[in-house]
This record gives sequence, C-alpha cells and structure tokens, in this order.
Amino acid sequence: MTFFERFLALDRRVIYPLVGLAVVLPLVFPIGFKVRPTPPAENLFRAVDRLKPGTPVLVSIDYDPSTEAELSPMAIAIFRHCIRRHLPLVVIALDPGAPGLGVTLLDKVARETHARYGVDYCFLGYKSGAEAVILAFGRDLRLAYPADYYNIPVEQLPLLRHVKNYDDLGLVISLAAANYPDVWVAYAHERFGARFAAGVTAVMAPEYYPYLDTGQLVGMLGGLKGAAEYEALLGRPGLGLKGMDAQTIVHLFIVLIIVLGNVAYFITRRQAARTRP
Repeated sequence: MTFFERFLALDRRVIYPLVGLAVVLPLVFPIGFKVRPTPPAENLFRAVDRLKPGTPVLVSIDYDPSTEAELSPMAIAIFRHCIRRHLPLVVIALDPGAPGLGVTLLDKVARETHARYGVDYCFLGYKSGAEAVILAFGRDLRLAYPADYYNIPVEQLPLLRHVKNYDDLGLVISLAAANYPDVWVAYAHERFGARFAAGVTAVMAPEYYPYLDTGQLVGMLGGLKGAAEYEALLGRPGLGLKGMDAQTIVHLFIVLIIVLGNVAYFITRRQAARTRP
C-alpha cells in the first residue's frame, strides 16, 4: 500500500487530537506571528492614546461568558492601556451575564498594574434596561448608579466626584456580543453626543462598518483578531496574539489535510485506472 493509499485509509479520529495539539501548543508556546493592525483598530487605539491624562473612559461589558474568548482579551488590553495612560476607568455592565466577568478582568489588571479602586478604576455593576440606563447616564450617572457594584455610594469614589454625564468622559466603549452598540449609538452618541467606539465578535463586525463610515464609531475591534491588533499596538502581547497563533496553525493544518487528501485521491484514482484491464 502506498503512502497516499494509507493516507486515504486513515481513521478520521486521528485528526481530532492533532487539531487539539495545533490549538494547545501555540497557546503554551507562543510563536509570535506578526499581526498588522487595521484602520478601525488603529483609530480606537489612537482615540484612547490621545486623551489627556485624568480623562475618564467608560467601558461597558455587554457580553456573557459564551463569548469571553473573543471579547475578554479586548477588555484586558483596553484596561491596561487606560491604566498606563492614567485614564480613570469607569466600568459598567448592561448584560446580565457580565458582572462576574467585569470583576474578574478588573481584578486581574489591577493586580498587574497596582491600580487603586475608586481612584484609577471603579466597577458600577449591572443594571437592567439598557436604553433606560444609557439615557439616565446622559443626564446624571447617579440616576442610573447611585452606588457601585460593592454598594459604595458613588460620591465616595474620588474618580467620580467630577463626572456627571457623558460630557465629562473622553470616550465610551461597548464590548458587545449582541446589538448593544446600536443602542449606544442611538442614545449616547446621537442623543448626547458621546464619542463612542465598540468591540464586537467577528461575526458581528461587518454590520458595524457603516457606523465607521458615518463617524458614529470612532473605532472598532472585531473578534479575536481585533484584540490581537490592539495588543500589537499596545506592545503588550496577551490572549489575543496567542489566540491568533493558534488559529493560524490550525488553519494551516486544515489546509494541509485538505490538499493532501485531494492529491491522494487523484493519484490513487490514476493508479487504479492504469492497472485496470
């Protein structure tokens, strides 16, 4: 039996652990493939990077654990950037599955950067009724959040003493796995003039390119690649770049298997035709 005949007879179950290795190994031993940032990611990075130190940034965690792999790397990169630039972080959650993620991600970045709660960042938690929360925040954040996630009155948080509404924020960013960016654009940007950017899952990204063209989004991150682009711009590799290594290796492996399978099929068919009486 030739190599190609053995390849065609290979049990497909052998391929599954090979795919698993192709995913795991780049995560454990990063390869460091270069990622070229796209204009939407560069625009978001610059929008944050050009803010004057001391300017608060609002980040809304609008996703649940089912899309954490794509969106949490974005959140971590943006949090790191804001802390590095001395931009106070105001974090909220409009998705009911988001509060636990918000606490975990902020704690992780705070430990790394020695950020102080209430001074460098705060977490206001979840409130139901996205449209009502966004509209109330536009009038006075205290209408939507009289206290933070830990029931500390917002008046006791130093970074919020001079923050009343969107006028006092340098940028609003929604990291979303549903249509929350539409709501932010309609009510925060159009109603109150807030500068708005978004991070969305890869399948959602094409829907929001028109918002970039109209200027309703100052920038956008799309999927894990968007997170990797932001990490590359920040110069701080994280889960985004590691994940792109894994995706690249898996895609190359799958392409290799497809090519070998087709080559083996045609070669064995030709050999069979030659030996046919």
